[in-house]
Amino acid sequence: MNARGWQRIGPDARIARWAEAARAAAPAAPPGKRRAGGTWDVGLDALPNGADGAVGGVQFPWPALPLTPVPLHRAQVSTVFPGYPQPDGDGQADRWRLTRDGAHLDGLIAEGPDRRRHIREPHAWILGLALTQCDVGASPLVVWEGSQEVLRDGLRAALAPFPPDHWAGVDVTEAYAAARRRAFDDCPRVEVPSRPGEAILMHRLCLHGVAPWASGAKAPPDGRRIAYLRPLAASVRDWLLAD
Repeated sequence: MNARGWQRIGPDARIARWAEAARAAAPAAPPGKRRAGGTWDVGLDALPNGADGAVGGVQFPWPALPLTPVPLHRAQVSTVFPGYPQPDGDGQADRWRLTRDGAHLDGLIAEGPDRRRHIREPHAWILGLALTQCDVGASPLVVWEGSQEVLRDGLRAALAPFPPDHWAGVDVTEAYAAARRRAFDDCPRVEVPSRPGEAILMHRLCLHGVAPWASGAKAPPDGRRIAYLRPLAASVRDWLLAD
């Protein structure tokens, strides 16, 4: 992975064929389960792909990707609609989506009434594959370039007093918030639109989010849809310290 923390792959016909099959196989985003005032469907485990990534009889485009094939989970199909984000009634979350693109680090799970964060899902990498052709302003992915090293340093300092096999149980709430603030200050915010036939590979520690829908941006009726895959790393230690 380069120093920016992300890279664009393609366009490639093999990625495009898989994206076409995935779009056809992905269920419609159910209105009753959408968030952000009805403008976002999270779509966890929504795509009926196999462990090899194949969907609708089309093989996953491993040969087009700088990745070693691994068993895959059912992909998330994140779907955003015009007007994103609308308020949900949670003032803090509403403001965060609008002013900070809902910025987050995958793998940290907020637990309990106080929303304390622990490293419960240590991913090996994050891969997004666009399924629909949209205008560039249709709520593109946002990344903070170089933030993976800022987040790594902050979390490593918080975890240093503990043995690695205990890291998943360490409360990293304050360390994460502080590192995220540094990333906002020090790392360029970059919008990363993509189209079918392209894949966006992100470092697992890269801070990222979704931009608000730009006025006048166009998308098909099924919305701006991206399939995300995040296979798990071998351990929290690998998640934090591996390249």
